[in-house]
Amino acid sequence: MQDPNEDTEWNDILRQFGILPPKENPKDENEEMVLRLQKEAEVKPYERMNLKELEEAEDDFDEADSEAIEKYRQQRLQEWKCLQRRQKYGELREICGEQYVKEVTNAPKDVWVIIHLYRSSIPMCSLVNKHLSLLARKFPEAKFLKAAVNSCIQNYHDSCLPTLLVYKTAEIKGRFIGVTQCGGIHLKVEELEWKLAEVGAIDTDLEENPKKGIVNMMTLPVQNIPACEANNTKSSDAMKPHIT
Repeated sequence: MQDPNEDTEWNDILRQFGILPPKENPKDENEEMVLRLQKEAEVKPYERMNLKELEEAEDDFDEADSEAIEKYRQQRLQEWKCLQRRQKYGELREICGEQYVKEVTNAPKDVWVIIHLYRSSIPMCSLVNKHLSLLARKFPEAKFLKAAVNSCIQNYHDSCLPTLLVYKTAEIKGRFIGVTQCGGIHLKVEELEWKLAEVGAIDTDLEENPKKGIVNMMTLPVQNIPACEANNTKSSDAMKPHIT
């Protein structure tokens, strides 16, 4: 039997009169593969939905999709929980001495707390607060706080301000006391970010210290850290931040 797809003059004549069907175009393997990959890459409707939309449209999907939908729901749920944790804070908040234990000492164990003891009349304190506000938005998983030093400790020396304390699990993990330790009067936000990252409070994307050659005050012996005496505290000893 003659092949109807064979390229002959007779077959062409028969096709013209409709006796033979039109010649089939040979399938392009590359085109077939592209079409198959496109089909596989098609986004399922449920992959564009949030958790609420998934619940509302659950009955509209085929049973074959149920397992995939459940896996996707769990994935979105985990993403949502992670986002909630990361966006829990996101701002530099003001507290007073009476709130110190609740906000700092008793903070959740998995949360880093950075608190700035400041005096508004000191320009360096204002600069640190400005930088901390930016960092609080950049690292919302960490808890950034500030407190007027007189609300926590009376008679605190101006030479010891700004004072930055870094807490985790109710323990001080880092401290920067005074202008020099905090980075100097020309402190840049990147330099402060690096300092907090070295302590472990934040996960920076900076690849190197923006202020090379800076002395790492965290590695100095305790006796070299300036003593800042404070008497007549307004709050109890349990509330008082132990700086020295």
